[in-house]
Amino acid sequence: MVRQDNNGVDFGIWKRISPALLSCPLDVHSGNVARKLKLLKRKQNDGKAVLELDIALRKLDSRDPVKYDFALFGLGVFEGF
Repeated sequence: MVRQDNNGVDFGIWKRISPALLSCPLDVHSGNVARKLKLLKRKQNDGKAVLELDIALRKLDSRDPVKYDFALFGLGVFEGF
């Protein structure tokens, strides 16, 4: 909802929110993949884990750290990573 793109995936209608302010949703799939990729050490999928993952993803891209969400989730669901 916040990204401005032309591919039709993101609507870009929330213009006052920067992608840099978002946190990656953390579920069992994205958490497991993040741990295997050494982006996350915490074993629980909780608020502290979200903060830890935020720090790791912001090192990769501080302007849009959540762009990695689909990759983390998809690897966990579709590839059994």
